Amino acid sequence: MSDTMQSLDQLAQLKPAAPEAPKYVKKVDKYGRAYATGKRKDAVARVWVKPGSGKISVNTRDVEIYFARPVLRMMIQQPLVAAARAGQYDVICTVTGGGLSGQAGAVRHGLSKALTNFEPELRGVLKKGGFLTRDSRTVERKKYGRAKARKSFQFSKR
Repeated sequence: MSDTMQSLDQLAQLKPAAPEAPKYVKKVDKYGRAYATGKRKDAVARVWVKPGSGKISVNTRDVEIYFARPVLRMMIQQPLVAAARAGQYDVICTVTGGGLSGQAGAVRHGLSKALTNFEPELRGVLKKGGFLTRDSRTVERKKYGRAKARKSFQFSKR
């Protein structure tokens, strides 16, 4: 009966060590760029981030030309402003599908993910701001016997 525990100290020694928090590593390609894909509604954005002067280009065009509305440009800048990295990274992205609002949301999502791939310590700040969460709301499909997804045809008694 020598294998039984005599005190709580012996019990503490048997307990396995607590697993460490996951360490996020920097993911960079051979050109020194971090890549991520962002999605919103039907839009998909492929985003590359590299250190630079703060130039943002969307589909080979300047961001001011592609996204003419200031609200959409502000939306794209949000992750950089939240992480206090505005003007420190060049952003190159290609975006397809959806409308301009969905495309801006996709670029923002992809930029946030690419920033975490380049600087893993920014993950907490971006997660708290809600930039890493994929907004899963999409357009509801049209049903048969209906005018649109939920709208019915006009009812007539006779």
